[in-house]
Amino acid sequence: MNRLPVILVVDDTPSNLELVNEILGHEYELLVAVDGREALDLAVAEQPDLILLDVMMPVLDGFEVCRLLKAEAGTAEIPVIFLTALTDTEALLRGFQAGGVDYVGKPFRPEELQVRVATHVGLKVARDRELALRRELEEALRQVKQLSGLLPICAWCKKIRDEEGEWNQLEAYLSSRSEAGFTHGVCPDCARAMRSGR
Repeated sequence: MNRLPVILVVDDTPSNLELVNEILGHEYELLVAVDGREALDLAVAEQPDLILLDVMMPVLDGFEVCRLLKAEAGTAEIPVIFLTALTDTEALLRGFQAGGVDYVGKPFRPEELQVRVATHVGLKVARDRELALRRELEEALRQVKQLSGLLPICAWCKKIRDEEGEWNQLEAYLSSRSEAGFTHGVCPDCARAMRSGR
């Protein structure tokens, strides 16, 4: 079963949190933080797919929270959309310089919030999928490389010498380095030799 994307909503105004829940609660799992410190803790613990971050908050403002998120390896890749009543160019630039990917002006327009959130959640999910595929390919390549190169093999018994200098049966060597399974049969040359009694 596919999980709902997780969004961390950070705002110290209860009515804003209620409104975001009304607009997005049916499509996303929402986590809520009411200040910057709580937001940082939740982001680290829950690894949301997106953070909606109020700019004007006591103690740590949204710009500082975003900078701290981007400075940590575990949260640096989580996209941040600022929720702000500040729409002057200077404030918007500060948001982008802090590491935000977008902003939504207050008061919210439901359709705009839905579209911006859907866009950035979609990008994050696609990026995560790409990263997982890249890791799988790197692991597959690592396994292939383990089986490449010259393999010392005994001309008499056909055992293979491993990296530690130990001699292994061919099946045991390949089983420990791949996901290959084995069945046994007799090749045509051996079958003819067995029939002729050699």
